[in-house]
Amino acid sequence: MMDQQTVDTIKRLMEWEAARTALPEGFPPLPDMPAGRYTSQEYYDLEQQYIWKKSWLFAAHLDEVPEPGSFMQWDNAGQPLIIVHGMDGVVRAFYNTCRHRGAPVVTVQSGRSPRLMCGYHNWTYKTDGELVGIPESQDFGSNFDKSCRSLIGVRCEMYGKLIFVNLDDNAISLRDWMGPLWDEWAEFGFDRMRLAARQSFDLKCNWKVAMEANMEVYHVPFIHAETVAPLVDHKRNVNTIFPGGHARMIAPPPKNTNREHVRAIDNPPEWQSVETVGELGRTTTQSYTMFPNWVSPLSNFFIPPLIFWPTSLNTTRLELITMALDWGDGPVPDLWTEPDDSIEGGGGRRMNAIIQEDTQFGEAIQKSMESDGFKSVPLSYQEARIYSFHQTCDKMIGLDRVPPHLAVEQVIGQDWVWPNDPRVAQMERQVETA
Repeated sequence: MMDQQTVDTIKRLMEWEAARTALPEGFPPLPDMPAGRYTSQEYYDLEQQYIWKKSWLFAAHLDEVPEPGSFMQWDNAGQPLIIVHGMDGVVRAFYNTCRHRGAPVVTVQSGRSPRLMCGYHNWTYKTDGELVGIPESQDFGSNFDKSCRSLIGVRCEMYGKLIFVNLDDNAISLRDWMGPLWDEWAEFGFDRMRLAARQSFDLKCNWKVAMEANMEVYHVPFIHAETVAPLVDHKRNVNTIFPGGHARMIAPPPKNTNREHVRAIDNPPEWQSVETVGELGRTTTQSYTMFPNWVSPLSNFFIPPLIFWPTSLNTTRLELITMALDWGDGPVPDLWTEPDDSIEGGGGRRMNAIIQEDTQFGEAIQKSMESDGFKSVPLSYQEARIYSFHQTCDKMIGLDRVPPHLAVEQVIGQDWVWPNDPRVAQMERQVETA
């Protein structure tokens, strides 16, 4: 949770940002990013190998595997996995691959069972992955060792009720991966939030095109003129770059608003409030990027992440998730989608106005990027979170592995990464000389 000094500093920086007439002193000019980062199969393949197979990725909420024996399939990272709530109470992840002939152990999307049994030859596993049953085992010979044939596990750790996986056995812990987010998010009640909604939509653009629409407020006055713009003062927005590609933005409501506690997504009054959320979470739009694919505003009413999954070079699956405190018999909260009666059979959902605005140009942007007219991407100071994100992409891949024609220059140094912030000293100097 933020201490009062940090809150006060951010509030002062809001006014300093609104008043500045030039780049902060010493902030590096951002070189153009190569076009191929969005259109090159070569770069996409590097991402698949070195980012998606080595990052901590949100997989599930505990509500999806709530009881011992519960399991669910998960393949958003391109590998067939099962998330299992063990009979011993431990949540684990395994490759959904039988150790006999490679058949999937689980073929239904979710379920509950004290054992996991492959339907091909009925090899049977405990919920901790141990192989315990082989039909006609005598035919495998006396030297066959079942203890070496357990399901192959995948790193699996939790933050509150959120389940994360990492395909790299040698990865750092989730806590180390999250860095300062681990403690800063404590106020938002991740350990108490229920899963209310989880919807998926397919987009026809590169995953970074889709995600970056949610990583800056430069576009807010233009794309969101009637929705977000009246609720967010983009001039007073304060961005903070964290280690590891993570970032935070805090944007207050416009000063001329006649409503209190206004945010980009306003709070339904019937929802329970998380009493531990601090001043900024209650009164501003406080949003985070967690590398590589999580973007979410956080408040005293909800945790609603947008998760971006590449499905090919130029297609993306967008997950829209809402988590909230127990809503009892009231309406189930869903911040990002609304009923769509036009879908045959009824019960369908469509993206709400804000998400439609953010995704409406994705396919056209991708086609335009693939033309000969797209050469490079110049970014502004307001878009520095995007540039920092790309720097981290190249670091994850390995600076020596990224071809020079696809690489970004590593110009945002540690002096601009939390806990460092040269803006604070500049702001204080200006106050002293005023």
